[in-house]
Amino acid sequence: MVWQQNYDPLHNIILSCLVASIPVIVMLVLLGFMHMKAHYAAALGLLSALAISVFVFGMPAQMAGLAAGYGAAFGLLPIGWIVLNIIFLHQLTEEDGSFKVLQHSLSNITDDRRLQLLLIAFAFGAFFEGAAGFGTPVAVTAALLIGLGFKPLAASGLSLIANTAPVAYGALGTPVIALAAVTGLDLLQLSGMIGRILPFFSFLVPFWLIWAFAGWRAMWDIWPAIFVTGMSFAITQFLVSNYHGPWLVDVIAAIVSMGSLVLFLKVWKPKKVWTSTTLKGHENDTSDVPDLASEKPVGHEADAGAAIFAKNDARAVMLAWLPWAILTVFVFVWGIPAFKQALDGISVVKIPFDGLHNMIEKVPPVSPTPHKETAVYNFNYLSATGTGILLAAIIAGLFMRYSLVDLLKIYLRTIYRVRYSLLTIVLMLALGYLTRFSGLDATLGLAFALTGPLYPMFGTLLGWLGVAITGSDTAANVLFGGLQKVTAQQLGLDPVLMASANSAGGVMGKMIDAQSIVVASTATRWFNHEGDILRYVFFHSVALAVLVGGLVTLMAYVWPFTRLVY
Repeated sequence: MVWQQNYDPLHNIILSCLVASIPVIVMLVLLGFMHMKAHYAAALGLLSALAISVFVFGMPAQMAGLAAGYGAAFGLLPIGWIVLNIIFLHQLTEEDGSFKVLQHSLSNITDDRRLQLLLIAFAFGAFFEGAAGFGTPVAVTAALLIGLGFKPLAASGLSLIANTAPVAYGALGTPVIALAAVTGLDLLQLSGMIGRILPFFSFLVPFWLIWAFAGWRAMWDIWPAIFVTGMSFAITQFLVSNYHGPWLVDVIAAIVSMGSLVLFLKVWKPKKVWTSTTLKGHENDTSDVPDLASEKPVGHEADAGAAIFAKNDARAVMLAWLPWAILTVFVFVWGIPAFKQALDGISVVKIPFDGLHNMIEKVPPVSPTPHKETAVYNFNYLSATGTGILLAAIIAGLFMRYSLVDLLKIYLRTIYRVRYSLLTIVLMLALGYLTRFSGLDATLGLAFALTGPLYPMFGTLLGWLGVAITGSDTAANVLFGGLQKVTAQQLGLDPVLMASANSAGGVMGKMIDAQSIVVASTATRWFNHEGDILRYVFFHSVALAVLVGGLVTLMAYVWPFTRLVY
């Protein structure tokens, strides 16, 4: 029997909203303020969501369990699969000694930690966001920064702050494509509108990133380099999104930004080189991570491997960058839709969750007409981005002269090392999917829709909330895109603007979603410190989301910003 979602079980939307928010509040309080381990906090958040979904919102218990299981499966593949394999590659480069050479080669571009952040966390991370998304950029950049000597909190938090403005066009435009699909609005109109909101923040975020790291004065000391990095990205993002489409926005903008910064540094140098790897205001931070390069790999002579790179000559530098070049190629190829479809054609296994698939119906006002929710798990073991990363790691490992036995032993060690992080990701995604299928998140959205003339601000924050809950701009667009369109039409606002605001506001929620935080803590091997990371990035996330909402409000009501809408 089909179950229709009930968005106001207490017959008072504010009370229903408060109850619906309990699972998220439970998880965030336990994680951020009670310092509970992430997998315990996620488990308790999930249990509270199960209880509220069944006993308050009337969801059949079997459906609730299946929804959580559906999300857990998605947590393992593709999310956990990406994290596991990127950490595996990082382990290989550390134990081989090549990561030390990569550090030196980056220092040859610049010794300044602020400029390294611009190059790696912002520009290089944007490339991986555009090519793959789903946690890949944070995993890669946080691992690179920790290898360069950044403290764990700095490497984690700054990678999360940097991975914001590119998110709306991640994974070759997937969030925008999904938004167009659920709203019925024109894809190119949505791409262009998002591309008129986000360039302001693509320019701002590099400044914000360096300010968050080193403070106002240190940021101002390198403003020309930040200006070049942000402006080159923002202009390219605007042009590609408005005159081509959503598919290659981040990839092209990231390449232009990296190239512009590297060329600029050939003619400009900072007056003082910033060598601190600690966040401003955290100078007493003594946290550290294991130096895995000093561990003796099983069946592989680390000292001999490191000796290959001892001279740090041109060939050594090329070999040190080779694993990451291989990774870049594989991630990009795996992100091409035609290639994914070809792999799916020979490998994907579609697993309907019987008892959940087409058994839950979204109803007005969340959906203009009753709409059944599908629940088919795509076990795409070949086309998943993590598979491309694994193949890249294996090929890179063979180039680094590991034997197949060595690779297997290091891979098993990697699984053991990230086991709790994988469990946390599974629990977080189970919670996110349960709130979606039970209608808890839609109840939160309807409460936002009551704000009337203030809706441009609160509609933007709704996108932020959606990503914070689900961990995905794509999921938030699917979740709230239709609601944004309907509400905008009722209030006389432009539906393209508000649907785009959902995606643009959502990017700022990416830094506080539990999935991204666990990815960052795993990449830096700063286990059980997810609460520390959350507390650090929370202010930045809220402040930037409010700024996006402010711009959307101006675009809705105030000339000349309204000209950006039409």
